[in-house]
Amino acid sequence: MNRLITPILLVVSLACGARHKIKNPIIPKAEQKDTLNQKDSIPPICRLLMSNYECIVGFKANHLEFASKTKLLFDDKRNKTSNELLNNPDIEDQLYYRYNRGNAKDNNDAGRIRNDAFFKEIYGKNAKAVKDNLTTVVWCPKTINQKLLFSKVNGANLALEKVSEELDKHPEWKKYLTNIGGTFNWRNISGTSRLSAHSFGITIDINTAFSNYWQWDCGCKNEDAPLAYKNRIPMGIVDIFEKYGFIWGGRWKHYDTMHFEYRPEFFAP
Repeated sequence: MNRLITPILLVVSLACGARHKIKNPIIPKAEQKDTLNQKDSIPPICRLLMSNYECIVGFKANHLEFASKTKLLFDDKRNKTSNELLNNPDIEDQLYYRYNRGNAKDNNDAGRIRNDAFFKEIYGKNAKAVKDNLTTVVWCPKTINQKLLFSKVNGANLALEKVSEELDKHPEWKKYLTNIGGTFNWRNISGTSRLSAHSFGITIDINTAFSNYWQWDCGCKNEDAPLAYKNRIPMGIVDIFEKYGFIWGGRWKHYDTMHFEYRPEFFAP
């Protein structure tokens, strides 16, 4: 399938079984053009990933090339349902949705689509390899002083330290930031066979006592269940995380308001 990258946002159905037209609105307008017909030119999404992940060193013959010499398929050229995007994504699919920073009614699932091979290549292929890349971050040392393990790959720990430094200036938010729900944990997402982003040490769950998660609220694990959005996390906290490249699960249609995940590619200028 030839995917035309265009600045026009296409209205698509997210119901299970509906077929999607591919759109990539995250690419800067100046670069929104069809480059896939040119055999070895670099598609805009690849350039975006290369600019945010230093271990990605090239693109050739529809494959991303990594410093390790690994080559991963970029575009499998398939139309997919919303569930297929989640369960069998290629690398291009990861940026299918624009990350919504506006009204919650416009939430989509930007960031929930993850190609496991991509993240394994960057952060570690198994639990031991990821653990070897973890380092300690002291979370809000003045107000909380909790030690957390976070990946040092691609500057993830440095980004979290900057978040921590700014949040430490806001003792009024302490109740949301204490008793951190977790960072590294090699596991599948509940009710799925998909690896959680916690597996790669790039995610932090803040205090679960003040959090909402779609599975808890609907009492189900059905991706197609009707959901009523809920959130209790102050937007000031969200703004600080996003400033340093963390997406927020509270901006997902399938919301997870405790969840912050280091994904700098979603904050392209």
